[in-house]
Amino acid sequence: MAANRSLSLDHITITDTTPWQLAEIAAATGCIGICPFLHSMAVLPAMPHYNLVTDPVARRMTRDALAADGLAVDLVYPFTMAGRTVVADFRPALEAAADLGAGLANILCYDRDPGRRIERLAELAELAGSYDIDLAIEFYPPSQVRTLAEALATIDVLGRTNAGVTLDLLHIVRGGDVAEAMALLADPRIRIAQISDGPSSIAPGLGEWEAGMERLLPGKGSIDIAAFLKAMRPGLPVSVEVPQQLAMDAGVSRLERARHAVDATRRFLV
Repeated sequence: MAANRSLSLDHITITDTTPWQLAEIAAATGCIGICPFLHSMAVLPAMPHYNLVTDPVARRMTRDALAADGLAVDLVYPFTMAGRTVVADFRPALEAAADLGAGLANILCYDRDPGRRIERLAELAELAGSYDIDLAIEFYPPSQVRTLAEALATIDVLGRTNAGVTLDLLHIVRGGDVAEAMALLADPRIRIAQISDGPSSIAPGLGEWEAGMERLLPGKGSIDIAAFLKAMRPGLPVSVEVPQQLAMDAGVSRLERARHAVDATRRFLV
């Protein structure tokens, strides 16, 4: 088991919330931070409409909710790098993230051109650094940075000290390189770990649905969460990322879903 790890509540766990509601529920479940989306996403249809980037009132409500219970913003979404991405377009989102005190911006890389991908990541790292925000590259099998090894290799090429990795246990399992990843889990460039569970395999084509809509509570699937946590460096921050679409459809409240996910995760942290 892994002791002394901070726990934050990821927005994916309860997408049917605004960031200020996410903060209130995180506090109610004993978390010390949140990982919110800066604006609502069409791919997450349960998410209420809001935009912290353009709406100062919504941002103030989120800051107030965070301050009320002393919560931190550990990681913010979405920062997606595609072939047509213009890095300067991220400036307003980074300004909003800095206003919330966020330390990490989660990066997904879909640009198929390796040289351009590195060039734009370096540009984004420079821009984010001006706001005291670090990049956390999330490896994800459908993206162009598919594994932990690829994420670390990308950082080697970047040569930036403010670039690290978001580590999602489910992505390790679905990426198929578990043994290689296990040997890399203590790397100090890993900045945050996302915890969930899942079956040993899923039907082809369901990977993105599982990742964003329906994961298993920690301890309910086949992932050896305790072994992963033991292999990570001490003190690595952890977030609980367990979307529960079926429970949402069944009318289970946001607080109850969050509490189930947090309580199941905390059993591995003590």
